[in-house]
Amino acid sequence: MKVLLLGGGGREHALAWALAQSPQLTRLYCAPGNPGTAELGENVALTPTDPAAVVAFARAEAVELVVVGPEAPLVAGVADALRAVGIAVVGPGQQGAALEGSKRFAKGFLQRHGIPTAAYADFVAGQATQAEAFLDTLAPPYVIKADGLAAGKGVVIAATRAEAQAAVHDFLTEGKLGEAGRTVVIEAFLPGIEVSVFVLTDGEDYVLLPEAKDYKRIGEGDTGPNTGGMGAVSPVPFYSDTLRARVVAEVVEPTLRGLQAEGIPYRGFLFIGLMVVGGVPYVLEYNVRLGDPETQAILPRLEGDLLAVLHATALGRLSAAREQVRVAPHTSAAVVCASPGYPESSTSGLEITLPDLPAARIFHAGTGQVGGRLVTAGGRVLAVAATAPTLAEAVARAVAGAEAVQYTGRYYRRDIGADVLPR
Repeated sequence: MKVLLLGGGGREHALAWALAQSPQLTRLYCAPGNPGTAELGENVALTPTDPAAVVAFARAEAVELVVVGPEAPLVAGVADALRAVGIAVVGPGQQGAALEGSKRFAKGFLQRHGIPTAAYADFVAGQATQAEAFLDTLAPPYVIKADGLAAGKGVVIAATRAEAQAAVHDFLTEGKLGEAGRTVVIEAFLPGIEVSVFVLTDGEDYVLLPEAKDYKRIGEGDTGPNTGGMGAVSPVPFYSDTLRARVVAEVVEPTLRGLQAEGIPYRGFLFIGLMVVGGVPYVLEYNVRLGDPETQAILPRLEGDLLAVLHATALGRLSAAREQVRVAPHTSAAVVCASPGYPESSTSGLEITLPDLPAARIFHAGTGQVGGRLVTAGGRVLAVAATAPTLAEAVARAVAGAEAVQYTGRYYRRDIGADVLPR
């Protein structure tokens, strides 16, 4: 089977690695890909957010399945364009992608379908005064979210009223995030513990993938600004069978019923970010793709033929491939190595020396090739992922691997998973 994988980050390298293990795969194209995906398939100079270009390439190369890694192509309508010409694709159309593309839409969807979420209000440019008045109805800390896509950097958790007001001003008055921040959602803060739940659905049937816990803050001890993600672990020790059953009954199935009720076809991944407060799961956000770096932690725990499962999903036949979704008993951890200055800035062109890691695997993200040298080319440079019988061992292997990676100013968190490991 010829497959086109859209995206060029760590998530896509991990997906390429998993797809390459399928006996059904005959050729893998990655657009644009990275030096890691180039070792598994052919990187092609294609813009993933250009529906016409993606369709033209897929038709010219007789691609049988397109797997969309990041959210932006889905919001741009790539999946709709592919389905319109009969090409199978894993990923929702624009309607379904609005669950991630618009925080405002997502919060309204949650409210309409009685799915637990934090109290909120939304405001548009020119309504900074009303937004600040709403802040006065909440207790600190405050959660301010840009409505649109912001590469994981559109959420501000403000400790004080002054910080919250400044964030509102940045978004609505100063246009800090451009169009993405012209509308903001302000939420009540939920004190609890986060978990990421992943669902694969063809719109009728669904399967649960391994859950994960990710670490978004740049600093150890969950300090500093949010990032796209600095690491992840799977499984999550506190995610009990009882909690899983509650999540399915109160969140997963109502979400899928809600999509059906609103006439929104959905074939692809659904990532549900949850905050568990006193045993009650509240939805923080929806994402319409797998997470990064959660993908690098959960895919090594999956057994079976992922390509077969994704192809069946794209065709609306997930029920026929359910037996291919098997979760291994081992644990997994991923630790991100970032560029100096991240997340405020990043430094490209720094030469990278990769170690030989028999106990871990390296997934490329922000890497590039210059004159035959591997160099940094983004904020999150790569992720070191490891599996082991226990989570403590998996984390230790991933951290050791991150320490062995060499480039100037390399930064990584040494405390990934520390909050859920036995003390």
